[in-house]
Amino acid sequence: MPANETPEQLLERASSIKTSDHDGFLRILTQLHQMESNLPQDQQWSLRILDAWQADFEGNDSQAIPALRMIADQASSPALRLRALAMMVNIFGFTHHYEEAFIQFNRLTELLPQVSDKGARYAALGEAAQLLIFSHHYKQALEYADQMLENVPPGKNACHAARYRLQALVHGGDAQLTPSQFQEGIDLCMQDNDLIYANAMREDMAAFLLQKNRAAEAIRIVQEHYAEVRDYNFPSQMQYSNLLLAQGYFSQGDLPAARKFALASIENNVESSYSELLSKAFELLYRIESRLGHTADALAFHEKYMTADKGYLSEVTAGALAYETVKQQVQAQKSQVDTLNRQNQILQLQRQLDHKAMETSRAYITLLLTVLASIAFWLMRTKRSQLRFKRLATQDSLTRICSRQHFVDEAEIVLRQAARSTRSVCLMLMDLDHFKQVNDTHGHLIGDLVLKRAVDACQQHLGRCDIFGRLGGEEFAVLMPDCTAREARDRAERLRQAIAATPIWGETRHVVISASFGVASTDRSGYELRQLMIDADNALYQAKRDGRNRVIYSGRGDVVPPADGASAQATEEDGVADVPHYPESAR
Repeated sequence: MPANETPEQLLERASSIKTSDHDGFLRILTQLHQMESNLPQDQQWSLRILDAWQADFEGNDSQAIPALRMIADQASSPALRLRALAMMVNIFGFTHHYEEAFIQFNRLTELLPQVSDKGARYAALGEAAQLLIFSHHYKQALEYADQMLENVPPGKNACHAARYRLQALVHGGDAQLTPSQFQEGIDLCMQDNDLIYANAMREDMAAFLLQKNRAAEAIRIVQEHYAEVRDYNFPSQMQYSNLLLAQGYFSQGDLPAARKFALASIENNVESSYSELLSKAFELLYRIESRLGHTADALAFHEKYMTADKGYLSEVTAGALAYETVKQQVQAQKSQVDTLNRQNQILQLQRQLDHKAMETSRAYITLLLTVLASIAFWLMRTKRSQLRFKRLATQDSLTRICSRQHFVDEAEIVLRQAARSTRSVCLMLMDLDHFKQVNDTHGHLIGDLVLKRAVDACQQHLGRCDIFGRLGGEEFAVLMPDCTAREARDRAERLRQAIAATPIWGETRHVVISASFGVASTDRSGYELRQLMIDADNALYQAKRDGRNRVIYSGRGDVVPPADGASAQATEEDGVADVPHYPESAR
């Protein structure tokens, strides 16, 4: 540690090394507290920010948040207030308190133009980008990451900006990335000695490689730095590393190793928190135990997977709703202020009628009343927009059928009603065959077209009371009230034939699609949605294993074979699931 450093230099150095040399950061923090009573007011505020950062790092948000609120409300320096707001955005976003996160995000964006300090601006833009990534607003996140590149502080490089930019591009699906682009970002972070961000980008690179079916490379990258990540004692990053290793080993068929790391990933989950990482780990354990033939363990993990997945999807919906709600509230508040200003102008004009030309004044009042009417109309449209957005939250954005969460909610209501009258209900799970090959060969635009055409073909054969939902990716579900097992098998067969007969053209040739079906009934599975999903999923898995393009009932050998005798490759397709977002980001 350099001798005779001023408090200002110590504060600056502590801020710059907190992620690259945490032990050194703690030593400086101790030294600063020894001289705290002699520090000027602004430096005391800066020390409180560092204390809040450390409290957050240790997971003590109940201590960090009140301190940050005080700084954001009372500090005289706009740069210090901006740093406090940025940290609150980070904490509230990471802990899924999305409405509060976007409230602070809005305060941050309003304060940003008043701050010239590049360090404070860079940190604030980074937290804004990260929150938008958490809430799946990738285009806006990319804009903030690009702004970060214009505000790199002196003495630092664009490590953080590169990380957020790559995240937004990967999960936005708008760019053809290569491992070399990830390596460039890793090199930037290593030059800045920022090992936490370097390893975060290595994890993103491993996730990208898993998407490309390059499991061995992904495992190597994570394993080489596994001990380093573990020594940080940063639970969310360790959870991500363990899940990536579990997914990699699973795709290689090493089930004991996959099980070990999936369990380790769950152990690193933040208590009482649902995340995509937790959901993926439980789903993977369910598939591992199913392959090993451990039925009881598989059922237990499937139940935990469904609970975690539903909780995570609720968080995603909450984040999207919070973003729109706060945005609409801000716009409405601005309009209300504008309305009050206009009303005051009208009152002033009315008092001046005796001193001005009557016709001119009346014309101006008429104009202002017109403006007020326009604002009222805009407020009405804003309210309608909010209601429309809430309705859209129950729909899948691509196919316009039920979202997974809405399907689950509606299905549970139907099953409760059916249980009271002991009416039979059937569940059908459908999965498009070789869909990944369609995406890889023809691109995502054709893949989206395949999904929409398949849904259109199915809807022609569904009943008015059937509940049709997209569970994720290429997997769909249909709940059929007042339906016998035989009727469900027959209807599944009609859907299978309708999908196979759907004409779709790729870039140069006809795209042939088919689907596999698993059917379960309350007659065998009971009225709990969890058990129906398990039985239908097992039947679907059996249909995939037996050659695809077929219908199986309850996974107990009742097969409806393809009418045309078609057969498909029996290659296993349940390798790595969709890659999650870090540090949080359904089958």
